[in-house]
Amino acid sequence: MTLFRSGLLAASIIALSSGSALADYELNILHINDLHSRIEAINKFDSTCSTEEEGKGECFGGVARLKAAIDAQRQALTGKNVLLLNAGDNFQGSLFYTTYKGAVEAEFLNLMKFDAMTVGNHEFDDSEDGLATFLDKVQFPVVTANVAASASSKIGDRIKPFVVLDQGGQKIGVVGAVANDTAELSSPGPNVLIGNDVADITAAIGELKKQGVNKIIALTHVGYPRDLAAIAKIPDVDVVVGGHTNTFLSNTSDKAEGPYPTLVDNPGGYKVPVVQAAAYTKYLGNLKVVFDDAGVVKEASGEPILIDASIKPDEAVLARIKELAGPIEELKNKIVAETSEPVDGSREVCRAAECAMGNLVTDAILDRTKDQGMTIAITNGGGLRASIDGGPVSMGEVLSVLPFQNTVATFQLKGSDLVAALENGLSQIEEGAGRFPQVSGMKYSFDKSKPAGSRVVSVEVKEGDAFVPLDPAKTYGVVSNNYMRSGGDGYSVFAKSGTNAYDFGPNLELVVADYLSAHRPYKPYTDGRITEVAAAATGTEAKPATGDAATSTETAAKSTEGAATTGEAAAGSATATGTDGGKAAATAGGKHVIALGDTLWDLAKAAYGDGTLWRKIAEANGNPRPRALHVGTELSIPAK
Repeated sequence: MTLFRSGLLAASIIALSSGSALADYELNILHINDLHSRIEAINKFDSTCSTEEEGKGECFGGVARLKAAIDAQRQALTGKNVLLLNAGDNFQGSLFYTTYKGAVEAEFLNLMKFDAMTVGNHEFDDSEDGLATFLDKVQFPVVTANVAASASSKIGDRIKPFVVLDQGGQKIGVVGAVANDTAELSSPGPNVLIGNDVADITAAIGELKKQGVNKIIALTHVGYPRDLAAIAKIPDVDVVVGGHTNTFLSNTSDKAEGPYPTLVDNPGGYKVPVVQAAAYTKYLGNLKVVFDDAGVVKEASGEPILIDASIKPDEAVLARIKELAGPIEELKNKIVAETSEPVDGSREVCRAAECAMGNLVTDAILDRTKDQGMTIAITNGGGLRASIDGGPVSMGEVLSVLPFQNTVATFQLKGSDLVAALENGLSQIEEGAGRFPQVSGMKYSFDKSKPAGSRVVSVEVKEGDAFVPLDPAKTYGVVSNNYMRSGGDGYSVFAKSGTNAYDFGPNLELVVADYLSAHRPYKPYTDGRITEVAAAATGTEAKPATGDAATSTETAAKSTEGAATTGEAAAGSATATGTDGGKAAATAGGKHVIALGDTLWDLAKAAYGDGTLWRKIAEANGNPRPRALHVGTELSIPAK
């Protein structure tokens, strides 16, 4: 008995001495952001995963796999305090959103049983109508402190500044915010006002403190840089769960933009963990936070969970996705525009020269973002996967051109870095690489006979109705796609030197479909914005475009400026000459040995009297690359 009493006394002493430890509170936060309607699984390029890729175990995410991962993690955390949070931008990114306008996203998020969500800017892409459809269906609180809907708004009072959640007998305050420039990025409409994130979060925290809440999570869609610089420094914010910049954080990957979590010093004398979980359902954020009795974070640790092929998708969700996909096939058959003639998006042309499809796509994305100050568009020729026939254009045809579900991305870039980007794009012409740069709002000339890295001859940018030499020191607004913006196809200069980068969205195929529809019937064209300078043929020495030399060899550039039409851009400059300085000579039904300066266009003009018949020669000779005819090679010239 004495021994037993002694044991009780010892236990009491231990309990008293560790009283503060017993008061610690552990909260596990699972989170996603920037779902972007990736209802189906994605591949490594973030586009819809094919059946073949699925069979090879190369797929990630999708809502069926995401739900399975969430269920498994909740099971692993049985008996612990768990919240599932969503940091916005569930809309826009696949034909599921285009078809159902938010209803499908709501259905699957409900199945996952989210505890709270903040809206993203893309939730307003269809004004308040799309968001109202979503809000009609969601079964969890939506919190965004800096969204104010008028009495006449369809949103009503369904978006609150904050919510108080009870977890394990503790009150957790979750306050939301969306990007301050949402009105410029999207279309909230006249009935919805977007306030200031810091001011409105601060006001909401004041209300939470009145209710005795001392554990506060800022659930934001303002971007990782803003979370670090401003949100995490708001007094009494304890944790920041963010979205908007699709930021991948990790403690184990060299591709991460920062540690998970990233700790920020708050003026209150404590550190605030900031997290984000990339995008497109590829990762499930998994953060453990330990609070002391005063509601201050003592510990924060975790690592995002990769939603890869090792996670078996939820079968019921897969069946529902298949059911919902039916009407999407109908959408692919929907006629969205007409063209007056075919739009050339052939691999041979778009990876070596200006092409009509490149002009269409870059014109479309530049038109979509010009009101944001973007003046230059650039996209990779390899991202253009098909041509479009003349006549009616279906959504499926547009998708065949742009199948990767890339989104429109904007950023600022210095002129000298633009030249570096063009040099990257021109560095592998001989190999037919997909990085070849198609552009709008600028024109450039190049000499492919020069070594890679010194092929740009001249660069001009459009100011008003005129083109002026590019200023290496000036910063320009550039629009591209999210793949290139993040360094894809060798465009590392975009990722490293681009500032104010933002994957604006929506998807390229939707922007192009809208542009075609607005310009129906669309007339494809080329206008000489990209020209090849053949130094040996023109007698002009091409010099690298570096620094002030970016506008050198202006005479050589102007010699071909405006010369190309759709066929000419494909087959080579119509002004190129042979070794004798005259036009290329060829006879229908005969043979021709390629001389320096020969082009398919000129050969067709000589043989048939019509340069537009150049494809006849190309097809008869195995479709050689138009801009890479090898001197000394014999070509068969078919009979007319």
